[in-house]
Amino acid sequence: MSPTALRIGIGHDTHRLIAGGPLRLGGIEIPFKYSLDGHSDADVLLHAITDAILGAAARGDIGELFPDDDAANKNRDSAQMLTAALTLVMDAGYQIVNLDCIVFAQQPKLSPYKKEIASRIAAILGIESDRVGIKAKTGEGVGAVGKQEAMMAQCVALLIRT
Repeated sequence: MSPTALRIGIGHDTHRLIAGGPLRLGGIEIPFKYSLDGHSDADVLLHAITDAILGAAARGDIGELFPDDDAANKNRDSAQMLTAALTLVMDAGYQIVNLDCIVFAQQPKLSPYKKEIASRIAAILGIESDRVGIKAKTGEGVGAVGKQEAMMAQCVALLIRT
């Protein structure tokens, strides 16, 4: 195997929580009293995944492709951004092996939604849902996550050259 056959990327994103739901996370809507604030739909998990796959393929980042000062990106569906990033990654000769994701949120409890989130992400990317790992961590009452001021997500993506 060539030393460049496998590529690893990491993505991270943070968005403020604002009053009024539902919460858009991982491409699904979750009943909650807060939503995420951002220029696009602010899906913090899809943004982290987008950056992870772009980074692994050395194709820039979400802010370069979809700047928040571009009116065309106002309220844009993050699934569209992830699909565009996937096209760049595939055009560069890579496919996704797997994703390992963490969502940092004090509330809501995400366990009941993890399988649905993994299935939706897999559908967007055209891969099997068992290749999408979803974990949830609270802020233990500490910092912006713990005080329910923000939500964060991280993702590590493994790509392979096709």
